[in-house]
This record gives sequence, C-alpha cells and structure tokens, in this order.
Amino acid sequence: MLKEFKEFISRGNIVDLAVAVVIGTAFTALITSFVDNVLMALVAAILGGSEPSFDQYMATVNGVDIKYGAFLTALVTFVILAFAVFLVVKAINKFYKKEEAEAGPTEIELLTDIREILSRK
Repeated sequence: MLKEFKEFISRGNIVDLAVAVVIGTAFTALITSFVDNVLMALVAAILGGSEPSFDQYMATVNGVDIKYGAFLTALVTFVILAFAVFLVVKAINKFYKKEEAEAGPTEIELLTDIREILSRK
C-alpha cells in the first residue's frame, strides 16, 4: 500500500494539480485584494460614501426574515470580482499577443511562404 501511495504521489498530474491549487490560491488573494482595495474604493468614491451594501434590506414572511439584501450585496460583489478577473485576463492576453508579435513568424508560416514561393517558379 505504501508503494502504491508513493507511485500515486510521484505522478506528474498530482504535482501539476498541487501547483495549480497554490497558484490559484495566490491569484484569488490578488484579485480579492484588487476588488476590496481598489475597485470597491472607487465605487465608494463615486457614490460619495461607503462601499455599496444592501445587507439591511429584508422582508419578513410569517415571522421569517428573508435577507434578499445580502444576496444583492453578494451579486454586486460577484459582478465586480468577475470584471476584475476579466481585466486581469485581458491584460495577460494582451501581453502574450505582444510577445508573440515580437517573436516573428512561426515555422509553419515560414514553410508556407517557402511553399508558395516554390510553387510560383
């Protein structure tokens, strides 16, 4: 059983998964900090007060509080968080596209050009 566990742990997939979890956790902290400290502060500055919160909104039905305001707050936070992730991914994609453009043509593009030149002769 110990040998099987050692084989399981030493597989490349487990190491890749562990790295993905660690990077994902760090990325989550980065995005959460960006949303909490930058975007929400901007929203508060634009609205002229504190961060938007709808937590105080609720309805009482048969003596039970339905806290729909907490859901609205979570929804707004989710949309802002999703927008922040979109901005980060867009910036990363732009960086990679710029890097690819500077790298020059790929081997396939060069071979295609050579084939076209040879076919004209």
